[in-house]
Amino acid sequence: MPEPRLPTGIPSIDRLLGGGLEADCVTEIYGEGGSGKTLFCLEVAVRVAREGHWVLYVDTEGVSVDRLRAIASDELERILRKFLLSTPKDLEEQTRAIATACALAREGKRPVGLIVVDSATFFYRLSLSGSDEDEARQALSLELADLVVTALRAHVPVLITNQVWRNLKDGTLEPLGGSFLNHAAKTILKFERLPGPRRRAVLVKHRSLPEASAEFRITATGLDGPIPG
Repeated sequence: MPEPRLPTGIPSIDRLLGGGLEADCVTEIYGEGGSGKTLFCLEVAVRVAREGHWVLYVDTEGVSVDRLRAIASDELERILRKFLLSTPKDLEEQTRAIATACALAREGKRPVGLIVVDSATFFYRLSLSGSDEDEARQALSLELADLVVTALRAHVPVLITNQVWRNLKDGTLEPLGGSFLNHAAKTILKFERLPGPRRRAVLVKHRSLPEASAEFRITATGLDGPIPG
């Protein structure tokens, strides 16, 4: 039987994903700043917490409380009681935070509905071209392995965001982390900026769906489908 999917609550993206996030794998979202990656994570996280499940959220860049309040509205206090938020200050702390989140999800003492790592490559990027690049690459690989195993064993959707770099040969934006990150993620979405509040999600990789795209938009209260008309 196919694994159940977690609806994101954004109709156009749910159609793109065949119903939502798969429960037994890692989903990666990459794109330039302002493309909606963090807002998407918060949107899904609030939806999960609203349904009474725990969200284990590892945040390396600073969650906007104002944005979270706009999405959660008057339910913010109740939803925050289902958030376990970690804010690591370096890659070592990030590794410990991810290990803790994975252990909590696997032990099953609380109903964990989602693990988020936003952004998984923030501290890794800071190590590039430095003396500790190899060590950082190994740490990131171990973190991803832990997340993959947890998704498989606990059947918990794992959502990670990734930063990008510009390929000088053709000008395209490529995800950080190399092939091992792209291999770990069974679903990969690329978020693109369009004029105004419009954004495009491109399904780059999926186990059972072809490459396709869908539009959504950023609103004052989160994310929504494309503008009608």
